[in-house]
Amino acid sequence: MTIKEIRELLKKDITEEELKSLEADPRAGVQKLLASYRKRQAKLLAKKEDFMHRFSYESKFWQKGQLVAGVDEVGRGPLAGPVVTAAVVIDQNFDLLEVNDSKKLSPEKRLQLYPQILAKAVSVGIGVKNTAIIDQINIYEADRQAMAQAVQELDVKPDALLVDAMDVPIDLPQVKLIKGDAKSNSIAAASIVAKVFRDKLMDNYGELYPQYGFHHNAGYGTKDHIDALKKYGPTPIHRKTFAPVSDFFK
Repeated sequence: MTIKEIRELLKKDITEEELKSLEADPRAGVQKLLASYRKRQAKLLAKKEDFMHRFSYESKFWQKGQLVAGVDEVGRGPLAGPVVTAAVVIDQNFDLLEVNDSKKLSPEKRLQLYPQILAKAVSVGIGVKNTAIIDQINIYEADRQAMAQAVQELDVKPDALLVDAMDVPIDLPQVKLIKGDAKSNSIAAASIVAKVFRDKLMDNYGELYPQYGFHHNAGYGTKDHIDALKKYGPTPIHRKTFAPVSDFFK
């Protein structure tokens, strides 16, 4: 086989027999390709082990034949836009190795995973609370209500919730995990769904209010956003109770 053919072969799953044959090949180019192949395989194995470890909380419920939903939120800190939550129920067949804490993933990877999560999950629910509600009851309570809404939007009823460090006002057993999106695949999937959903909402608001750069800042208080706020004043989607937006309403 030529070096080019071996390079293509090593992009696929190869048998032990093929691997032994290549290991016996004296060509330096072949051995270099094999070294790269082994490195890729080691990284893949580590990723699989991490992924399986992030099922540790879910598996406790699965062993009892129970459904568990992971719940997460995005949008507590921005000056504009809603808070968005997601609840995701997955099962033992969920095999999207790339799913992890949404903050660890690129926007492109999140967009790629979003439809795959929707397709692979048992059920997905979304909760949204707008700026009027945030200003009325505060961001923490709006967040909790949005989480409850996301759980209620599921088309199956979970037996319990895995929640990223929050208390959801719903009558279900709950396991609260600090940095849960890095510890549970259910919560990680919810973090991706919520993030992509909210980013799309903010992109749409960016079309309505182009001067604020919502396409880039998602409503967070970046320098460009603050400069635009000072120049143009707040929009209807700005949070009146959040400084420096609140300065305009004194």
